[in-house]
Amino acid sequence: MSGFERPVKRPPTRRRFPEHPMSRPALRSPKPPWLKIRIQTNDNYKAVRRTMETLHLHTVCEEAACPNIYECWGERTATFMILGDVCTRRCGFCAVMTGTPRGVDPEEPAHLAEAVERMGLAHVVITSVDRDDLADGGAAHFAAVIGAVKARVPGCAVEILTPDFRGAAEALEVVLSAAPDVFAHNIETVPRLYRAVRPGSVYRHSLALLERAKERGAPLTKSGLMLGLGESREEIRAVLGDLRSSRVDILTLGQYLQPTSGHLPVSRYVPPAEFEEIRREALPLGFRHVEAGPLVRSSYHASRHARLASPTGTSS
Repeated sequence: MSGFERPVKRPPTRRRFPEHPMSRPALRSPKPPWLKIRIQTNDNYKAVRRTMETLHLHTVCEEAACPNIYECWGERTATFMILGDVCTRRCGFCAVMTGTPRGVDPEEPAHLAEAVERMGLAHVVITSVDRDDLADGGAAHFAAVIGAVKARVPGCAVEILTPDFRGAAEALEVVLSAAPDVFAHNIETVPRLYRAVRPGSVYRHSLALLERAKERGAPLTKSGLMLGLGESREEIRAVLGDLRSSRVDILTLGQYLQPTSGHLPVSRYVPPAEFEEIRREALPLGFRHVEAGPLVRSSYHASRHARLASPTGTSS
């Protein structure tokens, strides 16, 4: 596709971000012990990094500054981020760079499929930046990547974590035509906070996308919610009810962490016991699996989520 220029070197992980209007410095008190991360790089970690660099691929692990990168890469798994590393939106929580994206890399589907094969993945998670500059929001590219992975590694389950495609039903149909095994789209926060947390997104559009995916035959649907942005328990309960009304199968709940001082502040650190309380409240609503904890992310242990949510799995 014209307009794509492959960078000579991968951009640095650390970037400067525009100041968010509601941002303020991160909580000055030390992070609680349950958020302490052990930084350790082993041979697997180094091998994953080499694979990403040689195949010119991006991961949300790096671009979104995920706290679990050392664990996941150390176990030879990663969440791929397609359609470039520049997002057309400016969400208040997200560490991915905002700006004008490059063209779409036509070699990315083949390169990503090769990486999946090299890493020996049985379950791969593929997400993307928002590409509001593209007529279909990147839907055709998503389908091409899914097809390439399934062709090269037939036994690999493909989970996709998509943007909202601005609510376009046609874009969703294109993605689902490639038959992903898990369709995920994160609701992220409660409706009251959308303006600050997800400007440019519409809460009801996200719910409709998830419901439509299930109606169109997605085997498993999944969504995630961040806590610690100022939401109340009553608002959380309402969102969980909305997600189940949209027939979401898998729910993830994790702690929001402020990536830089230019992003939204952390309102509070939610203790593990409270995450467990919410998990137990959510299960009776009918979710097939609920994963909740401070370091939980949508793609963290994703293969386990899918296994436990399958008809033969057991979640408690």
